[in-house]
Amino acid sequence: MLDVRRLHLLRELDRRGTIAAVAEALTFTASAVSQQLGVLEREAGVPLLERSGRRVVLTPAGRTLVTHADAVLERLELAVSELAGAREGIGGPLRIGTFPSGGPAIVPATLAELAQRHPALEPMLQEIDSARVSDGLRAGELDVALVHDYDFVPASPDTTVDQVPLLEEPMYLATGATTDSAHATGPAVRGDTLAELLGPWATTPWITAREGTTGHAMAVRACQAAGFQPRIRHQVNDFRTVLALAAIGQGAGFVPEMATAHAPEDVILTRLPLFRRSKVAFRAGSGTHPAIAAFVAAARTAVGATGRAG
Repeated sequence: MLDVRRLHLLRELDRRGTIAAVAEALTFTASAVSQQLGVLEREAGVPLLERSGRRVVLTPAGRTLVTHADAVLERLELAVSELAGAREGIGGPLRIGTFPSGGPAIVPATLAELAQRHPALEPMLQEIDSARVSDGLRAGELDVALVHDYDFVPASPDTTVDQVPLLEEPMYLATGATTDSAHATGPAVRGDTLAELLGPWATTPWITAREGTTGHAMAVRACQAAGFQPRIRHQVNDFRTVLALAAIGQGAGFVPEMATAHAPEDVILTRLPLFRRSKVAFRAGSGTHPAIAAFVAAARTAVGATGRAG
């Protein structure tokens, strides 16, 4: 009989790439992970791993077993969800991940709604970049998370995570009248294509999210689609800081609609044909868990109150 916990380790090795990464994520030692995977190979009766230089990679049989592991672990999530539904009331801890700009815009209203409907629920919040959410969910660090993707940076397919849509919002170009000395009064922004809207700022310094985030990738790819490589000066993840820097002429940047509510007076905002989509993510099979379903319902109520529901 194959051990479910060892199947989980094999799946994490497939996703994370190295035994060291699996050990760090799941708070094991690397030797313990190696030992458990060795036991799984003996249980399976066929080689699941092979050496490739200094790395360990999955054999064809190993990759096949990961596919089955996905299905097995999803069924277990379904079972846990059904058992939770058989209990009276919704309570206990709920570990929630959120992207930074979702904090002030979505999370407070969502948690207020949860507290009103399910006072025994104990939400525990942490900020996390959308690119790391799948790892956090599979590792059990999170139960549910607010995530987003952008045009030019679609979410990667992941059979271990389910998502439901929350809202779609346009992106804006944030600039100041003196963002670039070559455009002391600001360039004339006309047209409706990215090339027409972003082109005048091709030689301007840019403000992006930190490298390795979806926001950074979106900014770079949008500029490339407009015909130029952005000259990045500042890397900050907080949209309020992006707006403040743009307002004093430190560069041009991208901000989503929800971040524009309290823009400084000196910032110029130009709507772009570019969108960000926010979603709620959770482990595959856990969407019917009462606590997660309650969070989704509360988030949709919170977003609906803003008039921007997706």
